[in-house]
Amino acid sequence: MRITPLGGLGEIGRNMTVFEYAGKLLIVDCGVLFPEEHHPGVDVILPDFSALRDRLDDIVGLVITHGHEDHIGGIPYLLRERSDIPLISARLSLAFVKTKLQEHRITPKTVQVKEGEKKKVGPFDLEFLAVNHSIPDGLAVAITTPAGKILHTGDFKMDQFPLDRRITDLAGFARLGEEGVDLFLVDSTNADVPGFMAAEADLAPAIDTVMRTAPRRVIVSSFASHVHRIQQVINSAHQHGRKVAFVGRSMVRNMGTAKELGYLKIPRGVLVEFKAAEKMAPEKVVIICTGSQGEPMAALARMASQDHVIDLVQDDTILLASSLIPGNETAIYRLINDLTKLGANVVHKGNAKVHVSGHASAGELVYCYNLVRPKNVMPVHGEPRHLKANAELAIRTGVDPDNVLITQDGTVVDLVNGRARVAGSIPADYVYVENMVAGAATEESLQDRVRLAEDGALSVLVILDPETGVLEEAPEFFPVGFKFSAQERSKATGVVQKACSGAKGFKAGSSVEGIVVEALTRWTDRALRRKPVITVIIVDAI
Repeated sequence: MRITPLGGLGEIGRNMTVFEYAGKLLIVDCGVLFPEEHHPGVDVILPDFSALRDRLDDIVGLVITHGHEDHIGGIPYLLRERSDIPLISARLSLAFVKTKLQEHRITPKTVQVKEGEKKKVGPFDLEFLAVNHSIPDGLAVAITTPAGKILHTGDFKMDQFPLDRRITDLAGFARLGEEGVDLFLVDSTNADVPGFMAAEADLAPAIDTVMRTAPRRVIVSSFASHVHRIQQVINSAHQHGRKVAFVGRSMVRNMGTAKELGYLKIPRGVLVEFKAAEKMAPEKVVIICTGSQGEPMAALARMASQDHVIDLVQDDTILLASSLIPGNETAIYRLINDLTKLGANVVHKGNAKVHVSGHASAGELVYCYNLVRPKNVMPVHGEPRHLKANAELAIRTGVDPDNVLITQDGTVVDLVNGRARVAGSIPADYVYVENMVAGAATEESLQDRVRLAEDGALSVLVILDPETGVLEEAPEFFPVGFKFSAQERSKATGVVQKACSGAKGFKAGSSVEGIVVEALTRWTDRALRRKPVITVIIVDAI
């Protein structure tokens, strides 16, 4: 059996793994990665589907472990390649995917499963096990073929007091361990955090304190799929006589779906429309929106920049009720500062116990290794430091170090005769999405955007005699984003003259433009200590 991760190894997000046996492909998850500051203009980042394009007909199914964006966000783009790939998952996860696909005008083929169920998909025998996470209906999946048995945890933790009373199926993990797990793919996100994660229920006192003491509105920001956390907020709001309104398309859509299916329980009269909430006494209102990661277009960031229908005022309370995703630290702290400047009281995991992670920490992972006793281990879902920490935990529990594989996106692993070994690699580049168009940006175009932001741009108009290579008049310079003094213009003119001096017999649009760009790039780097994006237009003087 061949295992190829296309995302989720080396980053927090775009989780996707492909399993191959007897010429057929099974995919587990297809998520997105959220952009960082060096990805200006990018909406989300996809896994690279290029290795699948010639084999789309070989795909027998896509298993979805749970409904978070980093596991389902890429599905619409994969189904654009082949729309009838069967989507296999639990009820809530499929519901979230269906509503997402409506925006892309795709009607999926779905197969609903639940924990404890077994299903044969092509040559793969699948068994689904309940796992606890920060969203209902999380599943681990055991994948069995004649080549061996693989257990993929998905995202999970071992909360013994979950809000929905659905705990991780450790008995099932142990049973599979007795049968023999040849390869264990394990969530690594919190592998470097010692001990055990606190229970979701432990957050109730801090949330209650906010609801009881906030003098005005409480604005809660969370992931739009974080059903458990939003349930806690609603319960506390109801207890303290506050009404709740959802703001933001994804929040309204997902919570509406969760409520309709019975996963989100809202007492009668607690939920109101936003327009109605605006007219209520501020101390009786809770608004739940997106934007806890500092996303510039999300509701909370727009409130912070005073570009939203909700005007923040002195003593509004902001509750950031989600984790801090690695890479988003700068954006989040900037958001907190901007909200504070407006007079809001910001409550976050740094100053109150208002968040607990949905991922197993080191103590929980060790517990699972001792239950499953796998022959081979491949840490997944994490940055390099998380994968390494997870690998070290496996080795400490007795797994042979030679059988613990720290890999990266695109690494091809073959499971043969009970041994997992790296067999090669395939492309697994970032694919950037802008305005729902995959590949609209490239690494090169992003580098240009970053340069434009940091160093500005310089356009140059040159009128040149093609017969002599002499400038007919001084070039015109149009700088954007930096000052360009008269003295610097004079020196730049000399650089252009020298570059054009050998340009006899040129034609407009020929390589002379490139020669001038190179000369000016060297000069600006040396003289101005910057590298603006330079555009040169040469006009024939005749």
